[in-house]
Amino acid sequence: MNFDLTDDQQSIRDAIASICADFGDAYWLKKDKEGGFPEDFYRAIAKAGWLGIAMPTEYGGAGLGIMDAATMMEAVSGSGAGMSGASAIHMNVFGLHPVVVHASTEQKKRWLPPIISGEAKACFGVTEPNTGLNTLALKTMAVRKGDHYVVHGQKVWISTAQVAHKILLLARTTPLDQVKSRSQGLSLFYTTLDRSKVEVREIDKLGRKAVDSNQLFIDGLEIAVEDRIGEEGRGFEYILHGMNPERVLLAAEATGLGRVALRKAAAYAGERIVFDRPIGKNQGVQHPLAERWVDLEAGTLLYQRAGWLYDQGRPCGAEANAAKFFCAEAGFRACETAVLTHGGFGYAKEYHVERYFREAMLPRIAPVSPQLILSFIAEKVLGLPKSY
Repeated sequence: MNFDLTDDQQSIRDAIASICADFGDAYWLKKDKEGGFPEDFYRAIAKAGWLGIAMPTEYGGAGLGIMDAATMMEAVSGSGAGMSGASAIHMNVFGLHPVVVHASTEQKKRWLPPIISGEAKACFGVTEPNTGLNTLALKTMAVRKGDHYVVHGQKVWISTAQVAHKILLLARTTPLDQVKSRSQGLSLFYTTLDRSKVEVREIDKLGRKAVDSNQLFIDGLEIAVEDRIGEEGRGFEYILHGMNPERVLLAAEATGLGRVALRKAAAYAGERIVFDRPIGKNQGVQHPLAERWVDLEAGTLLYQRAGWLYDQGRPCGAEANAAKFFCAEAGFRACETAVLTHGGFGYAKEYHVERYFREAMLPRIAPVSPQLILSFIAEKVLGLPKSY
């Protein structure tokens, strides 16, 4: 087995690092304070052609695999951009995977090039206020009226909806009490986010202020039939194709965030003099940092294996979920240790590690909880009874 990055993957890492060097700590600190989508960062990534890294070449993408995309996303997060930088481009990289797999050729020609070029931004509308992770219980309804659907409902925790032009929307087209299986009756659409029919309210939140999270109130949104992906009623089946690569990418992002926090902490420990010696000379400071390095190395192997399995076309549900679970925890612990290593200065925004610490909560919570991941592994890997 060869655990080295390929030459292409190393080139990806180097190229992304070069772009991110123009968006340093001061840039992301300002974004954390003031908010506002990091449009110049987004444009720089788009101009260099990286938004389409995992998209088909016939539509302007690079046609590379999820492992290559994960390498890129870890480099973005690990540059100090953290989850703010990663989330600004995350949807373009993975979000339209159901379109790539299930949309018609005409739809792909219409939808993919603007996303790949950065001309269009999209958001992903699945989660609802009263259903949480119980996706099969979604209540947002899309009722067909001739050649279009009319949608009413609510969505919550929808990232980038303040700036998005399009929405990938999962809605119920058949009432739950009229389907044979709970996984039926949901349909997937990709359409214009018509703000005259969709009210977007930003949620003030813990971290990642540069990338908005929102609640959506949908009242009479009209969606043309030609904007439905695949067959009516099979939308839940379609979004499953995007879940495993999303978990791999998020695992890589959490790992990158942990790595930049660890670098900051190690540098500070080597420079901070207390009692006439650097604090990094004390094993009580050294050992937690060394443990975090071990955690992050283990997490890297987990997400790389999951990404490799996906790119080989092999089942990877357990591995992708395990990577997301472990890397999220490893990244969080690294950020926590970085704050503690800085002592009182870790609480100060100018040292940046408190921002990493706040952002490190996100991969632990979204898009799936650690508890649900453990329940999934218990059932699918260990053969235990389904608990949810």
